[in-house]
Amino acid sequence: MTTAPPPRPPRFDPRLVLSFLVITLIWGSTWLVIKSQLGVVPPSWSVAYRFLIGGGAMLLLCLTTGRSLRIGSRGHGFALAVAVTQFVLNFNLVYRAEAHVTSGLVALCFALLLVPNALFAWVFLGQAIRPGFALGAAIGIGGLAILFAPDLFAATAAAADLARGIGLTLAAVLSASIANVLQATPLARRLPTEGTLAWAMMWGGLIDAGFAWTTAGPPVFDPGLTYVVGLLWLALAASALAFSLYYAIIRAVGPGVAAYSSVVLPLVAMTLSTLFEGYHWTATGILGGTATLIGLLVALRSR
Repeated sequence: MTTAPPPRPPRFDPRLVLSFLVITLIWGSTWLVIKSQLGVVPPSWSVAYRFLIGGGAMLLLCLTTGRSLRIGSRGHGFALAVAVTQFVLNFNLVYRAEAHVTSGLVALCFALLLVPNALFAWVFLGQAIRPGFALGAAIGIGGLAILFAPDLFAATAAAADLARGIGLTLAAVLSASIANVLQATPLARRLPTEGTLAWAMMWGGLIDAGFAWTTAGPPVFDPGLTYVVGLLWLALAASALAFSLYYAIIRAVGPGVAAYSSVVLPLVAMTLSTLFEGYHWTATGILGGTATLIGLLVALRSR
């Protein structure tokens, strides 16, 4: 009696490849754009504005295109879980992290997203992890250690500031990873992608606004062109459009494979950080950054 061959792993179809390229280009720029949101407006209010606008745009899209917004009570519970992990905790942490470190370094730390993505998918979804993944992840983490070690061990105020920024970023990575794995659950696949995202983003924006009012006081807004254009880019392109595409990729191929974007994004972000934030590459920085990306590519190939 012969046994059936194991199912082949899902592959990207052309639409998913295009989606992957679009979100890579958009999200690669957002780390730098977030810097324009820090200053006059408290970070919590900038996050709230972003997702209230993005959620409103998603609701309008669903209403005008006939896409379902009916997700039921379980669907709203799911949307609330995504709202809290992705659109409240993750982004409030990221915006605060960028007050301490350059946008490119935050993006590079976020490359580690594939590690908790794969681990949570193994624990909660039963998706296997190969030994090569552990090796690649170890190389990637070692690369980050090489990158940050010289500054972290310096007995200066800047070292403490850097440590604070890294800590906030890693907490954001864990929160975002939980939200990503939620998208690969059976319940998520039964829900309409755009409608669920619209509700999650709106719930997130409302919670963000409540948090901002409680911690930073009444709303503050910057009418300057740089702030407004940056806010619209983050709300419409980086949130409404990019998250719609990204969650569709996760539901199609799983959170581990979808995390390929987390390896490509730092290349865009670090380039922009070098050009516009004056990030200075040292020999240690080049070695650590290169090792991080190589390790994460090894880890993903083993998935």
